Amino acid sequence: MTVKTGNEGDSKVLSSPREASDYLLNGWQGKRSAKHRAALQACHDAVSSGKPAMTARRAFVAAAREADLLVSDKVPG
Repeated sequence: MTVKTGNEGDSKVLSSPREASDYLLNGWQGKRSAKHRAALQACHDAVSSGKPAMTARRAFVAAAREADLLVSDKVPG
């Protein structure tokens, strides 16, 4: 996934639940809504409990869309 960073027009590619979790905690520029909290929990579960990464991805994409931080939900390649 590609998301907006705090710099004007800059973006960052996230390729794992751990990277997404770090972004949610430290790089998030949007409102910390219920979707943000759900994404954070899903990423945490994927990293620490072996829950499916796809669940974390879906939750993250929903939160990033809501906050208008999602540039692309495609895998770069």
